[in-house]
Amino acid sequence: MSELGRTLHAWRDRVTPADVGLPSGGKRRAPGLRREELALLAGLSVDYIVRLEQGRSESPSAQVLTALARALRLSDAERNHLFALAGEVEPSPGRISSYIPPGVQRIVDQLDGAPLCVCDAAWTIISWNPLFAAMIGDPSQLQGRWRNIAYRHFLAIGDRIAQTPDQQRNFRDAMVTDLRAAQVRYPHDPELAALIDELRGVDEFARLWDRPVVGFHRSERKTVRHPEVGPFDIDCDILAVPGSDLRMVVYTAAPNTEAAEKLRLLSVIGLQTLT
Repeated sequence: MSELGRTLHAWRDRVTPADVGLPSGGKRRAPGLRREELALLAGLSVDYIVRLEQGRSESPSAQVLTALARALRLSDAERNHLFALAGEVEPSPGRISSYIPPGVQRIVDQLDGAPLCVCDAAWTIISWNPLFAAMIGDPSQLQGRWRNIAYRHFLAIGDRIAQTPDQQRNFRDAMVTDLRAAQVRYPHDPELAALIDELRGVDEFARLWDRPVVGFHRSERKTVRHPEVGPFDIDCDILAVPGSDLRMVVYTAAPNTEAAEKLRLLSVIGLQTLT
């Protein structure tokens, strides 16, 4: 077993299922996460986790390392050590990070009654809870820029959130404002530059980008058009994570409302299709 494999195994052993919002029932040889559970949290295959721990695959990409750091709830120092063990350069402060601090990830894991996701500075979804996937659609099925909220919106890909004309205008102004701010802060990030270049090929985005628009995200009530439970109205808030560029998009419903009942139903059916 390599040093990378030994370290990953040790970190896996110290994280309990309860720490990450997973059930802890059944007999366990050790209190920590099973390989299957780590694979689920990191979005990787079990076989790949096995190969990493056994030293048969010692060149994981930066994306894989970031996913492992997030799943294992590593501190900044531990994340950098993981990158060093894998022979990768630690994340640069000049590029947008998809790292989620352990405290923020615990919110995602434990706040299971409200659909929520976490986005980076460019509005790419990097973490979410099961209820968010059940309500909006499973982000794990999306690849590359299709996980970016601004990209999907401006390329006119229909989703389950209906917006009024005023909401759409405010949303677009705020998205353009955020991407401008990200470009100023991360002028040498190639992924961000490529995202903006492609979006500028969309007439509506280009029009807003070339104007001095300034927009801000507001608390709003939105209509969800769900294919299984039908339409319902729900409140949406966007929260900034102190000390980082991360944003949390949180949907909540008042008690004893139609939305609350439909969220309870979605928590049961998840991603299933009802017949």
